[in-house]
Amino acid sequence: MSVRELTLDQLGEVARGRSRHRPRDAAHLYGGPFPFIQTGDVKRANLYLTEFEQTYSEAGLAQSKLWPAGTLCITIAANIADTAILGIDACFPDSVIGFTADAEKADTRFVKYLFDGVLKFKYRSFTQGAAQDNLSQEKLLSIKFPVPEHKIQRRIADILSAYDDLIENNRRRIALLEEAARMLYREWFVHFRFPGHEHVKIIDGLPEGWELFALSDLADFVNGYPFKPSELGEDGLPIVKIPELKSGVTDKTPRNSGEMIPERYHLNDGDLIFSWSGTLAVNIWASGPALLNQHLFLVLPTGRVSSAFMLFALREALTAFDNHTVGATMKHIRRSALDRVLVALPDRTKMSIVEDSLQLMYRQLIVLNQQSQKLAQARDLLLPRLMTGEIAV
Repeated sequence: MSVRELTLDQLGEVARGRSRHRPRDAAHLYGGPFPFIQTGDVKRANLYLTEFEQTYSEAGLAQSKLWPAGTLCITIAANIADTAILGIDACFPDSVIGFTADAEKADTRFVKYLFDGVLKFKYRSFTQGAAQDNLSQEKLLSIKFPVPEHKIQRRIADILSAYDDLIENNRRRIALLEEAARMLYREWFVHFRFPGHEHVKIIDGLPEGWELFALSDLADFVNGYPFKPSELGEDGLPIVKIPELKSGVTDKTPRNSGEMIPERYHLNDGDLIFSWSGTLAVNIWASGPALLNQHLFLVLPTGRVSSAFMLFALREALTAFDNHTVGATMKHIRRSALDRVLVALPDRTKMSIVEDSLQLMYRQLIVLNQQSQKLAQARDLLLPRLMTGEIAV
C-alpha cells in the first residue's frame, strides 16, 4: 500500500468557523431557519451530523457562513478533535474547523475515521494540562499523517461506514419506536382516548375508575453514588454521569472497579435513568455494566407500573419538572417534586392492555441500543488496524 505523509491542508481546504456573538449577547442572531452547529452537536453525532440544538436568523447568517453538506467538522475547543460530516448545510462557530476534501486527493469519510482512530489522540496531547482545552488552526495543520492513495482511502471508508450505516439505521428505528410509544402514552394518559373511552364518564377531569398517583408512589428513585476524585480512574466500570446518559461511554468517561461500590449503584442494560440536575433527561441504559454517579436517579418501579411506563411518564413530565427547578447556577429538582407531579392510571386490568405494548417497545429499544453498541465496538476495533495497514484492503 502506497502511503504519503501529508498535512490536513494538503488534502483539501481548511477554514475556521465564524461566529462573533454568544446568544446572550445578541439574541436577534438566533432562532431562524439556518442550522447552527456547536461542539456538543459534533460530539453527539455519529458519521453524519443532522441534529442540532440552535439555529441562526438571517442576521446570524450574515455574520457567519453557511457550510455545505459534506464538510467535515473538527472541534478545536472544549471537546478537542471530535469530528462529524455535515449531512445538511449549516453554520458553525470559530470553535469548529471546516475541512472540504479535494475530490482527487481525499475521501472525507476516510479523514474522519483517521481522526477517530489516530489523530484525535495526537491533537489532544497539545492541550493536556491546560485549564481550557483549545487547539489552534496552526497546530491542527502542524501534524503530518500517513495517507494512502485515494482508492485505498475509499475502500477503508466503505468498510467502516457500513458499520455506521447500520448504527444510523438503528437510530432511525429507535426514534420511530420512541415516537410511537410517546403517542400511545399521550393517547391513553394525557388525552384519555383509550379503547372504549366513548362510553366512560369524566368525573372531576378523570375517566370514571381512574386514580391520580404521584410519581414517587410508582417507583423508587435511587440517587447515584457520590464519587470522590480519588475514586476516579481509567480502569474498571464506566461511571455514568449526565454526558454518558446523553451520548454513551467515551474515552473521557472516568472508571472505577466497582468492588467497593454498593450494589444499588450498579447499572445493567435496561435500567432506567433520570437526570435530575443540570439537564433534565430520561433514558434507558444499554451500554453494559456501569456505575451510577450522583445527580442521576436509578428509577425502580414498585410494581404498579413498568419501567416502560415510567420512561414515557417521566419524559411527559419534564415540562412540569421545569416548573419545580431550583438553583441559580445549576438548575435541579428537589426530591419533593416527585411527590407533586401526578399521573392518572386506570384499574390494573385496563392498565395491562397498554403496558403490554409499551413493554414490547421498551424491549425493542434495549435490543436496538445494544446492537448499536456492538457495531460501534466492532468498528472501533477494526479502525486502527485498517489505518495502519495491519489489515489489507
